[in-house]
Amino acid sequence: MSATPTGTGPSTRADYRAFRTIQTRWMDNDIYGHMNNVVHYSLFDTAVNGWLIEAGLLDLKAGTEVGLVVETGCRYHAEMMFPDVISAGIRVARIGSSSVRYEVGLFRNDEEIASAEGFFIHVYVDRASRRPKALSDTMRAKLGTIAV
Repeated sequence: MSATPTGTGPSTRADYRAFRTIQTRWMDNDIYGHMNNVVHYSLFDTAVNGWLIEAGLLDLKAGTEVGLVVETGCRYHAEMMFPDVISAGIRVARIGSSSVRYEVGLFRNDEEIASAEGFFIHVYVDRASRRPKALSDTMRAKLGTIAV
């Protein structure tokens, strides 16, 4: 992740440009009493796609392009669990010709330090052909508002 290279520790809320609040669920906890690692990826996806919908960049039913995840990763710094409320910080680290690298920090309740940080890369493709599609100027401009 761009603001905190490996070995420098977790990021803070100030490192992110947009936030979405997500309530954890009872079923998010695993047998060990904390949030299961696969839930983190779901939170990343929920936060970014929610932001894209609100920004008018993703139309689930009629959109002609969709973002396909081609790479993803996560670093875990501290446990989270139900009934924590998660603030998902979102930023764009790289905008390519048809791809975007999103980075997400998950902040437990009111904590300033990320409990987990992840990233994923979307390649935008034509919904029908599944072939890469160049990002529009509108999309680039809106993504630029949360770019670091």
